[in-house]
Amino acid sequence: MAEKLVLIGVFPDITILEKSDQIVWNSLSTNLRVEFDPNRCPFKSNVFQGPAGSQLQSGPSRIDATPGSYKYRFFMNDQFVGNGEVIIRPK
Repeated sequence: MAEKLVLIGVFPDITILEKSDQIVWNSLSTNLRVEFDPNRCPFKSNVFQGPAGSQLQSGPSRIDATPGSYKYRFFMNDQFVGNGEVIIRPK
């Protein structure tokens, strides 16, 4: 399983994944939360959160996740920072 690194503060607007890849969000100095739409999320959980110094891992996409675009909202210390998008490519 490959990991795609997302750098906070320099995070990409769009991250492209193969079905078996996962995203890893890192934050050294702030609490971190990533929220996908609960009705449209490619991962087992639609919310990922952790304290400063944590590493959030999405895990691979669900087996039944359809290839396509999935948008998420990004928060640092409970403040909305921006939006991101994950694109799951078909094999």
